[in-house]
Amino acid sequence: MKKDEADRLAIGWDVKRELSKINYRIHTDAVKEFLITPTLSPQEMAYTYASEADILNMALFGKTAAQWRSEKGIKGKTPNIRDFASAEELVVLINLEDTNADLIRQEVPKIERLKILREKAYRQLELLRKNQDTITALKKNLIEDTETNG
Repeated sequence: MKKDEADRLAIGWDVKRELSKINYRIHTDAVKEFLITPTLSPQEMAYTYASEADILNMALFGKTAAQWRSEKGIKGKTPNIRDFASAEELVVLINLEDTNADLIRQEVPKIERLKILREKAYRQLELLRKNQDTITALKKNLIEDTETNG
């Protein structure tokens, strides 16, 4: 938990979280344009938006927001699973939102979209984490060199 908190407090996490919120508009606009019809009740519309958000959560986190809240013993809608995402996960989320919006526009079925998004999330997280490991190792070497030669 301490590591998660430190990661969230790292410079840039809050910026990435805000970007993911802004980028979510691209996603919801596609939902509104292609999946929301005048025949849907307000309750059905809300379910459609929530269902699409859960596709993103399933692709990235492997669970819905409700499943995450249940596991954590959280009642209500806050906090949100995305508030606890790493900076790398937020970068991937931004990409997934845009990709899902494109897939919705192309009328790709939901189950196929989930499969595509999950593969993309896994691939991007793997690359970002490999790069993070490299950056961490470089910083460590730089610190050690500074201490040795300092």
